[in-house]
Order: sequence, then structure tokens, then C-alpha cells
Amino acid sequence: MRIHHLNLGSMREIDALDGSASAPAVCHALLLETPSSGLVLVEAGLGLDDVAKPAEMLDREWTEMVGPVLVPGETAVRQVAALGHDPADVRHILLTHLDVDHSGGLPDFPHAQVHVMEAELEDALAQAPNRRYRPGHWAHGPRWQTYPGTGTRWLGVDGVRPAAGLPEDILLVPLGGHTRGHAGVAVNDGERWLLHAGDAYFYHGELAPQPRSHPLFDIVQLDSQVDPERRVSSQETLRSLAHDHGVTVISAHDPWELAEHTR
Repeated sequence: MRIHHLNLGSMREIDALDGSASAPAVCHALLLETPSSGLVLVEAGLGLDDVAKPAEMLDREWTEMVGPVLVPGETAVRQVAALGHDPADVRHILLTHLDVDHSGGLPDFPHAQVHVMEAELEDALAQAPNRRYRPGHWAHGPRWQTYPGTGTRWLGVDGVRPAAGLPEDILLVPLGGHTRGHAGVAVNDGERWLLHAGDAYFYHGELAPQPRSHPLFDIVQLDSQVDPERRVSSQETLRSLAHDHGVTVISAHDPWELAEHTR
């Protein structure tokens, strides 16, 4: 399986805490080239409709807070094409959750099967429209594939589910707290496990043995969490996976992590 790391939406520039150069926050996504299931996106980022019609598709308060750049070339559909693929070959999209900056690209892949936790879809449909959930992102009627919060045990984590119709080394890993149905997506490329943790954490320092957060990211993280105890527990799970099991963990918005994977 070949894994591409993509930025599906630059946002407000943030300062580094370790002397590195400042950088725009990102929407870190994965494009998987699978041997038997076509192309698979992990996260849909911001889409063409968001770029063309931000006042209609996105919440004004959210836009003012995160400052999305909104350029067509950063959308998944344009980047898939730039890599030489037909966007119609994206058969599956796995979402950590349905916040606007993770689901905005769904309309650009109208025939893809969209995998998401059952609790996440329930909350999105019940609460939209609000700052985080925008019904325009699923007005085309996606082919939903939902998962309950139960499953098998994987590297000490309970409730893990293999993604239906995909290779057995693509898993959904419950990581609640940021939203009720938030999940990570674990992928094995034959040599290692890579876990896209979505918004379960925002800054790489949060996974250090002595965790440290980023003050600007923390404003967003604490403002958007729905269950503080579960969020903290999910981060403890991620630290265990990274330090005890050698899993490579990435978040959705840390630009310095993305830079490490795109050098």
C-alpha cells in the first residue's frame, strides 16, 4: 500500500515553540493506493464548494477564527488529479469525524463510500447546521458506512473495527472526546502502523512523555471538546501506542508533523 500525505486546507499561521519557523495550520490527510480497493482518502478536508462559496458552506465564526486560505489547488479532488489519478477512482473515504474541515471535500467524490462512527453521524445530523457541522457537505447523499463503538482489541485499545470492504490492515480506532464519535484511522503499509488521530490532539508536543500543549491550538481544542475526560484519556491512549507499541501517530492540524512526512 502506498501512502501519500496531503494538506487539504491551509489555515491561520501559528508560531512554533521550539525555535522552528512559524507555519500555517494544515488539514493533514492521507491518500492510500490499495492493491484491491482502489484509492482511499483518510479525511476529505475542505472542498471546492467551500472554496467557491465559503459564506454559504462554512460558518462565519469558524472562518474568522481559523482563517482558511481556501484555494482550489489544496482540495483533495485537485490533488488526486495532480498525482495522475482519476478522482472517480476514490472509492472510499474514512473520516475521523464530521467537522467542516474534515468533511468539506465529500461532495467532490459523490460516489465514494464514506466510513464514519455511528455516534458521529447521529450527532452531525441532529445538530447541523452549527459551527462544526454543515449539512451542505452531505447534501449529495453519501453512501454512509457506519460503525458502533464496539469491536475488537488492538494493541491494548478496545472497540477497534476493520473498515468494511477494505484491506484488513485499515482500522477505525475510537478516540472520543473532541466529538462523541471521534475516531482515528490506523493503516499498515507492510512495515509499520500509522495512525491518523484526527483532532484527538492538535500539537506534537502533546504526545511527548512530558506532554506540552500549544497555546493557540489549545484555544481551539478546549473550546471544541465535548467530553474533557475522554479527550484526555484518548491522548493517553495515543501516547501508549506511540511509545509502547511503536505506532507512528499524526494529527490533523500540526504543520510540523506534516512537514516531517512530506520531505
